[in-house]
Amino acid sequence: MTRYADIPKPIRSGIVIVDPDRGTPQRIIVLQFNPDTLERSLAPQSAGDQADSGGGGSGSGDRNEALRLKGPAQETWKFTAEIDATDQFEVAAPDGIHPQLAVLEMLVQPTTAKLREASRLSKKGTIEITPIEMPLTLFTWGSKRVMPVRITELSINESAFDVNLNPIRASLSIGLKVLTVSDLPPGHRGAELYLAHLAQKERLAAAARGGALSALGLSNGDIGLGRV
Repeated sequence: MTRYADIPKPIRSGIVIVDPDRGTPQRIIVLQFNPDTLERSLAPQSAGDQADSGGGGSGSGDRNEALRLKGPAQETWKFTAEIDATDQFEVAAPDGIHPQLAVLEMLVQPTTAKLREASRLSKKGTIEITPIEMPLTLFTWGSKRVMPVRITELSINESAFDVNLNPIRASLSIGLKVLTVSDLPPGHRGAELYLAHLAQKERLAAAARGGALSALGLSNGDIGLGRV
């Protein structure tokens, strides 16, 4: 006899809004369904971005910089999230999924209070108005992937509505840029969270089982004598 109570519930991915000063969560957004796929891209920040000029090449790069990095790789994530009010009949939804969409949209919008304050400063003749700072945002994909991010893309496709034209089903294309120590000021809580995220990668890399040169058809002598 199957005991459903023994089946572990899947962990949900989500977004956490954090107070950068206190480090306490201000809001937790749990994705209703985990995305089926994730698209991740890492762009190395090489010190010598231009082509090497050795060996008769036409590049103008510095040979001494070929193996150097200026900082952490620029990492981006893209995925599609689904929101469906019909999947939660036990939860009253007089506004459909308007609230869930609004929460996500406010991650890329300043509040009315901040906009009014910027307008007030402008009317007072303030020459330079500091761009509005958004809360620290974390994206979580299990305990091994918790990283500070900035939302770079939010595209919403609403596909069903109730009788009052409230959306009840939507597909969201979300793009994220992982914020590194190169993006944040020294001592910022987001920078510390990025370092913890990078340290987690290092621990996972150390746990990976290494291969053998023989599997590549090589020996130690081939590598040491430069016969490759």
